[in-house]
Amino acid sequence: MTQALADYGYLAIFVLMLLESACIPIPSEVTMLFAGALTTTAFAGAGNELTLVGVVLAGTLGNLIGSWLAYWAGDYGGRPMIDRWGRYLLIRPHEVDRAHAWFEQRGELTVFVSRLLPVVRTFISLPAGVAEMPFWRFTLYTLLGCLPWCLALALIGAALGDRWTVAEEYIREFAWVIAAVLLVALAIVVKRRWKSVRADYAALDAAAAAAAAAAASEDGTTLPD
Repeated sequence: MTQALADYGYLAIFVLMLLESACIPIPSEVTMLFAGALTTTAFAGAGNELTLVGVVLAGTLGNLIGSWLAYWAGDYGGRPMIDRWGRYLLIRPHEVDRAHAWFEQRGELTVFVSRLLPVVRTFISLPAGVAEMPFWRFTLYTLLGCLPWCLALALIGAALGDRWTVAEEYIREFAWVIAAVLLVALAIVVKRRWKSVRADYAALDAAAAAAAAAAASEDGTTLPD
């Protein structure tokens, strides 16, 4: 990553931040801190410096477009995927409607805060798309969350220069804490929901089979065993 940033500058910043927002876990703190350091002559070398404005714009634009890609993926394929694979993901069909209502009422705060948190910021666009959060509202609050994140990291990188890894280490530890909390929460959810979700889908399957049998009986046909 750092070699790509040193070689390709703004283009590398844009691509790496786009991928990070498109649910590919590339650490934006490395991208933006190192890019911020490249704005200093002492670190980048005379004549090789990037501009702070260019770094922040490339990072923010990459984040925004990557978020759009994840949002569209969720919006286009989310509901069919859940209808087909929801039982294995422990998601009940009606819970998509509940998520839709959540993003209608609290989507702005959810998206904005999530864009300011390591790990979470990488994946928040996908459920926003699945829940069909209004696109331009999603875009606005994504932008409002991405801009300060990119600006803060670039400023810290510029202030630290060749010591940018100091800040990255602190942020990485915070990211590991968030990841650990999410994994524990996921384990608890799986444990609590495993039997109940499977029972719900078994009831749905039984109801669908009964309806199919009734329809076949009315048509005078016999269903295969």
